Amino acid sequence: MYSIVDIETTGNGIKGNKITEISIFKFDGYEIVEEFTSLVNPQCEIPYFITRLTGIDGDMVRDAPTLDEIVDDILKITENTIFVAHSVNFDYNVIKNELKLLGRDFIRKKLCTVRLSRKLLPGYHSYSLGKLCSSLGIPLTDRHRARGDAHATTLLFKKLLRADGAEEVFKSHLNARSQETTLPSSLPREAFEKLPAAPGIYYFKDGKGKIIYVGKAINIKKRVLSHFYDKSTKEIQLCQATADIDFELSGSELVALLMESNAIKHHYPEFNIAQKRKIQPYGIFSYEDRNGIMHLAFNKLKMAPNSVLTLYGPTDCRLFIEEICKRFRLCPKYCHLQENVKSCSHYRIESCDGICREEEATDHYNEKVHRALHHIRAQKEDFVIREKGRNANEQAFVYVKNSTYMGYGFVDRQEHISAEHELETFLVQQNNTLETESIIKSYLSKNPDKIVILNSEHHND
Repeated sequence: MYSIVDIETTGNGIKGNKITEISIFKFDGYEIVEEFTSLVNPQCEIPYFITRLTGIDGDMVRDAPTLDEIVDDILKITENTIFVAHSVNFDYNVIKNELKLLGRDFIRKKLCTVRLSRKLLPGYHSYSLGKLCSSLGIPLTDRHRARGDAHATTLLFKKLLRADGAEEVFKSHLNARSQETTLPSSLPREAFEKLPAAPGIYYFKDGKGKIIYVGKAINIKKRVLSHFYDKSTKEIQLCQATADIDFELSGSELVALLMESNAIKHHYPEFNIAQKRKIQPYGIFSYEDRNGIMHLAFNKLKMAPNSVLTLYGPTDCRLFIEEICKRFRLCPKYCHLQENVKSCSHYRIESCDGICREEEATDHYNEKVHRALHHIRAQKEDFVIREKGRNANEQAFVYVKNSTYMGYGFVDRQEHISAEHELETFLVQQNNTLETESIIKSYLSKNPDKIVILNSEHHND
């Protein structure tokens, strides 16, 4: 016995979603044996866009029963039946969450007519209820009203029951271990089955092939499955929009983190929140003014000629230059920590030897600036981080040049890398960002033994 269900809601996410109408057809596989249909007073406002879609407004539900008043009817008609709906996880989870708030448990076996249709009626461009019914000649009246959609789903379900191979497909989908009811309704099972239990990144794609989410995992298959079990509103919306999943192997968590960061900034996926903000890089640089005095300054990286250091934000630049000023007794005025002043008077830096008051020789001051620049450059180094490869015969590397992340690559385990030119063939070039710096810094603090210092003969400093 089956209970074929459709609901209309207020549309406020899964956990905040309130039912405004419910229709249930009890179906024995041949005919409808019972029906329960009712408007429901959600006891909250119905958004205008929902009213435009369904036609249900506050006036229509004002005198309708609350869910608490009809919960026994819902439990009774669905008892000992298999819960069936088009995109079943949405309807099932909303009802389950609503009943849980009333202190009532709701546990039913589930079948999804979207997933069943993809398997038993392959080849259609769209598996939305409206387009599928149109293609199959199934009458659909009162679209986006619970009874109209539930009745059309019943007619579709009847057709699916009699399709070639239906017995095996239904048996498979009802198998608790099959995960069929867990997978997103628009995602072919084959797309999930091809995922490896290995480190890498994965891409959720919509029906047009657009990447809508990028994630990283030590075990891609296990991590992707966890998205399907997560009942948060964001995760359910993501799964509803997912029609395909692709992946790239990384061999290690470090490379996966770096790949993920780059992919998010490149594709700007709709469902990713972290790392989407593009942070402006700034460069520390030096120049000589018309009086022959050397300055330290900072600007946006593209406006900083021959930058000696990259930082992320004016505040970081000022704090860094302040420390350099103190350490090498430089002048805040000529380090652009104070502008439009005749002589410096910085409240935190009192070590200026008087260049701004003509009390220090220019050559002597410039020599201190040169020492400061040498100190900054000396902090830089070239190294690679060695990590596991994507298979037993290769290893991965992450390349850092002048303390700047350059990219990653994969080489045969027998290769010995000791200089930059040996990396060029294998390197996948990437952008250095605040996130990649943070990833590498965190990794190095925990895995200092993975660093290989490269030969310094290629340095240009």
